[in-house]
Amino acid sequence: MAVISDHTAHKGTFFAGLSSLIEAAKARYTRHRVYRQTVNELSALSTRDLADLGLHRSMIRRVALQAAEDFTAR
Repeated sequence: MAVISDHTAHKGTFFAGLSSLIEAAKARYTRHRVYRQTVNELSALSTRDLADLGLHRSMIRRVALQAAEDFTAR
C-alpha cells in the first residue's frame, strides 16, 4: 500500500488567502479613516454652514458613509 502526499498545491492558496485578508483589512481601515475625517470636519461646521451646503446635522453620518464608500470604490 502506497501513500502519496503533495503539500505544494496548498501552499499557494494559503498565501493568496492571507494576502486577500490583509487587503480587506487595509480597505476597511481606509474606509473608516475617511468616514471619521468626514464626520469630524462636517461636525465642526456651524448649522448655518451646513445649511449652505444643503445639509442638516442629522445627515452627517449618512454623508460620511457615502464619502467613505465612494473613496474606496475608486
